[in-house]
This record gives sequence, structure tokens and C-alpha cells, in this order.
Amino acid sequence: MVDVPAPERFDAILLLSFGGPEAPDEVRPFLENVTRGRGVPPERLDAVEEHYQHFGGVSPINARNRELVDAIAARTELPVYFGNRNWHPFAEDTVREMTEAGIGRALVFATSAYGGYSACRQYHEDIVRARDAVGDTAPELVKLRHFHDHPDFVRANADAVRAALAGLPEEQREHARLVFTAHSIPNAADAAAGTPDEGGHRYSRQIAEASALVAAELGVDDFDVVWQSRSGPPQVPWLEPDVVDHIDDLAAKGVPAVVIAPVGFVSDHVEVIWDLDNEAAERAAEHGMGFARAATAGPDPRFADMVIELVREHTDAAPVRRLGSVPAGGCTRNGAPCAVDCCLPQRRPSQPN
Repeated sequence: MVDVPAPERFDAILLLSFGGPEAPDEVRPFLENVTRGRGVPPERLDAVEEHYQHFGGVSPINARNRELVDAIAARTELPVYFGNRNWHPFAEDTVREMTEAGIGRALVFATSAYGGYSACRQYHEDIVRARDAVGDTAPELVKLRHFHDHPDFVRANADAVRAALAGLPEEQREHARLVFTAHSIPNAADAAAGTPDEGGHRYSRQIAEASALVAAELGVDDFDVVWQSRSGPPQVPWLEPDVVDHIDDLAAKGVPAVVIAPVGFVSDHVEVIWDLDNEAAERAAEHGMGFARAATAGPDPRFADMVIELVREHTDAAPVRRLGSVPAGGCTRNGAPCAVDCCLPQRRPSQPN
């Protein structure tokens, strides 16, 4: 159940995201920011840095977010600001800019549809850190809710799958396997996602529900949900199966083609394009399988429409539209967690994007 307050007045919208480097010499400082205090070995950073340098040291995530800011701004009279957790423009700097502009209250759209520590609670912490950096004059910040089952998000993902499927040779389309993917996290972190009274696992349950809703929109009743971008030590259990291992299994079963739908992500970034467009695509090619990757939902015009609708839930008491039933929270004020014991952090390395 998502509780939405009566109509309120807000002065701005803040798009809050993960961040990414935009030049080769920014890659290492960015990765060190992401993993600071996590005990990630330098050789792991070396490997991830190579992925970024493969793309000229530029992650597409900031460019996609700026496009989303423009799309949101075109749909509202409220000013729209942009801040990141791990790279420029940092959330602290953006909130300071908002304060200097006289913004008193703002709604925060975090670029994650899901619950869990990294996907949700850490954005609350970002809000607290940014407000603390500014001080008592910082604007009140109200984070918008999860949206994994919003009709516009579901339909944008479904149309992206349709377009990907159309790109396969005609003889492969009928028997292509639909595979949804999301960022893997440690099993313990998933168990802590949500509140204890709901049984945890909010992250993986929301991913599964979003996948099922997209599949239903496509008229598909048989599909797979897999994981990608694991970064932790091998002795720590993470959500499985990995997408590349799953492609091996599908090939062994004689599946002729696969369509990968990155439902766990709202925007392309290096992990999406490296893990899927490179590693997964190459593994499928080794097996002689057809391969198509669906686009992420963020560039679809309906995604910006959805953001405005989430805003209007607060400014105009617009009805809450949800297609699913898995608990969806995330709406908080000034970084307060949804519940004291909701989505607690685990001792683990962060996942550099």
C-alpha cells in the first residue's frame, strides 16, 4: 500500500541518480568514490576501469539523465534539478544551488524503480548527506515512491521488448527466449530488503513482479529472471543465475535465440552495455544463438509522463496507479527511512556502475 498525502505545494523537482564519469581521467576517482570504505581490492577496480575505458572513459548515464531532466521539464512548470550520489553534479552541490535559488520544498525522483538498500535506502542517505552539507537552510526534500509496477513503466519495457524481438531474423522470433535481468545483490542484502514483517526480499520480489507484468503485457507466460554485474567475493552468495551462465544453459537446451530485457535498470550505463551488449552478446554468438537486447525504459516518453504522474500524486492528489501487489514504499521526507528496520545495509562491497 502506498500512502499519498493530500495536495501540497512544492517549488522544484530533483532528479537524484548514481552518477558516472564523462572523461577517461574521471574513471578511477569515480570508482574510488563508489567503493570508498567497502574494502574492494584494487585489482577489482582495475578490471572495472577497463570496462569504462573500453567506452572512452564515458558512462552514458549522465547524458541519459540530462535528457530525462529536459523531458520532465517540458512537462511541468516546476524547475528540475539534477544531482548524483557518486559523481558530478554531486547531490550536495545541487541542493546548495537549490537553496541559493530560494527553493523551500522539492520532490525527489530517484532513478531506481525498486526497494532494497542500494536501490532505495541509500538514496535516503544521499538526501540526508546533501541537506546536512547545506545546513538549516536546505530545502525540505520528499522522495517519490517506488514505481516498478506503474503502467507506464511496464508498457515502456514491453514495447522495448517488442522492438528487440523485431530485430531478430524472422525464423528465430517464434522460439526466442525472453530473459529479464537486473543487478545482482548478495542474498543477505536481498533478505534485508523491505521490512521484517513482510518477510524481506522486496528487491527480488519487485523484480520478479515487474518481469511478470511486462511479460503479461506481451502475452508471454514463460520467461526467465536472471541477474548480472556481480562484484562481490566468490564466497559470498549472490542472487543467481548469472545472465551469461543462463545463456550457456539455454544453448544446451537448443534455444535458438534470446531476447534480454534489462527491467532492473531505467537507463543505459556501463554495466548494462558491457555485461549485456558485450559479454552476453558474445557468449550467445559463441553458441550460434540469435541475440537481441531491449532498450531501457528511461528514454521512452512514457517514462517522463510517469515521473510527472508521481509528482502529481503529491501536488494534485492524483490517484496511485499500480498493477502489482508486492509492497512498494520509498516515499519519505528529508531522508527518513520508510521504517527503522527497512532495507538495512549489509557489510559488502558496493557495485560500481
